[in-house]
Amino acid sequence: MTSTRAFIFPGIRSRVVFGAGTLSQLAPEMERLGRKRALLLATPQQRNDVDALADRLGSATAGVFAGAVMHTPVDVTREAVAAYAQSGADCVIALGGGSSIGLGKAIALRTGADQIAIPTTYAGSEMTDILGETSAGEKTTRRDPAILPETVIYDVDLTLSLPKEMTVASGLNAIAHAAEALYAPDRNPILSLMAADAVRAFAAALPVLVADPFDRGARADALYGAWLCGAVLGGASMSLHHKLCHTLGGSFDTPHAQTHAILLPHTIGFNAAVAGDLLAPISAALGGATPGKALHRFAARLGAPTRLRDFGLTEADLDRAAAIAVKNTYANPRAFGQAEIRALLQDAWACTEPPL
Repeated sequence: MTSTRAFIFPGIRSRVVFGAGTLSQLAPEMERLGRKRALLLATPQQRNDVDALADRLGSATAGVFAGAVMHTPVDVTREAVAAYAQSGADCVIALGGGSSIGLGKAIALRTGADQIAIPTTYAGSEMTDILGETSAGEKTTRRDPAILPETVIYDVDLTLSLPKEMTVASGLNAIAHAAEALYAPDRNPILSLMAADAVRAFAAALPVLVADPFDRGARADALYGAWLCGAVLGGASMSLHHKLCHTLGGSFDTPHAQTHAILLPHTIGFNAAVAGDLLAPISAALGGATPGKALHRFAARLGAPTRLRDFGLTEADLDRAAAIAVKNTYANPRAFGQAEIRALLQDAWACTEPPL
């Protein structure tokens, strides 16, 4: 038996309300925070849902901003901050996936507003103090305590209508957080246990949801896995996988969850060459193959997107993406240069199974 390495566990700082029908706790959670009126945030696609939430809150609704956009463009944030100021709100409530929740974080960072996040996908950003924003064709990220939502309400009922394709892509996006937490330089035993349990939860839930998207038990398991993945994303540093996803999303506007789904087997397979022991929970949960191969086969079994070229990327785009990805240094278990990144992206572009 090996001795436990020294670690720091900062704790989980957001209040979590988890279950079915928990949207009923929204007004009490506002009251607990001492807030009276909220600006509600959503994407245009969820306008009907956020309007229904506004009706539910009644006089506690200060306004609705249904203009959230993928990758949190700074110009959209400026519009939302102005709407927040004009509404007289004293908090924001974000309903939806990473786009809506990211906008809530951006407003909170600039105004000091309290946030309540109500995720309807498995993206996980609701549990982090990380904000990714796009400006001038590039995506940058930062961490700040002001970015972290005060309360997160997970309601299984809100995920029942999540389309099958987004269920799969969003679930693989979540698994990416757990996978990189397993080899993060600031990992700790608690986060590693949570990451391993998250992968197990999704490994069990996603195949069921592909067959029956309305299976409530599988929806609950997937949302539980998403909470775990979000928590480890908030507690550990992310590496090559997330950097490449931010590069493609910020500079080429590729869809966020689908980009994670496509790259995940290749980035994890690349790092498995030096971190295979740390990534063993992935192999155990997904059937015993090496981590990258296991993820690749799992994604194919689920019908997930598997090729970057399907999103319009050319091989010339891969050259540019590889150059952008090595502009700044960041922690990763395996050393790499532009040539290695270019080769990895080529495999993801063509859907070549990872070697490990």
